[in-house]
Amino acid sequence: MPTKPVKAAQAGKGGGSRAGGRGSGTHTAVQNRRASFDYHLEERLEAGLVLAGTEVKSLRDGKGSLSEAWVKVEPSRPGRPGEAWLMQCHIPEYAFGNRFNHEPIRPRKLLLHRRQIEKLSHEVGAQGVTLVPTRIYFKDGLAKLEFAVGRGKNVADKRRTMAKRDAEREMARAAKERRQR
Repeated sequence: MPTKPVKAAQAGKGGGSRAGGRGSGTHTAVQNRRASFDYHLEERLEAGLVLAGTEVKSLRDGKGSLSEAWVKVEPSRPGRPGEAWLMQCHIPEYAFGNRFNHEPIRPRKLLLHRRQIEKLSHEVGAQGVTLVPTRIYFKDGLAKLEFAVGRGKNVADKRRTMAKRDAEREMARAAKERRQR
């Protein structure tokens, strides 16, 4: 039997500051490093996550993967507001969880304002545009998802990105050698 989802606003509530990055500031739990290689990332947005308690604990341990994750936007219909979901995000079961542990891969609801959801549904309707999750982090104890509006890169763009990165690395290496002399 799955656990009852806990809203992100309730996930980190405990008394006072505790170890593990629950105080003020941000702490990155999971990053999607491949996103900037596969997509031209344009506008970045932040959304709250609805998570179960064991999912929060797994993320605080730094476990999880966004490599195959994507954001799905369901537009509003008469009598029903639109919704946004994080799909195919893998958060492994918590090691010390009991029989009420969560499912590793399941849709997770994103907390966004109605106007943001409407705007995103119009943007995703364009050809070749997708919403790419870039990282999950904790901000003042609450789980947040950063995602970007992305357009897919073709093979030539990826090669150009690799060449640029190699050139920057070579210039940094040469500058370092010059300083050491």
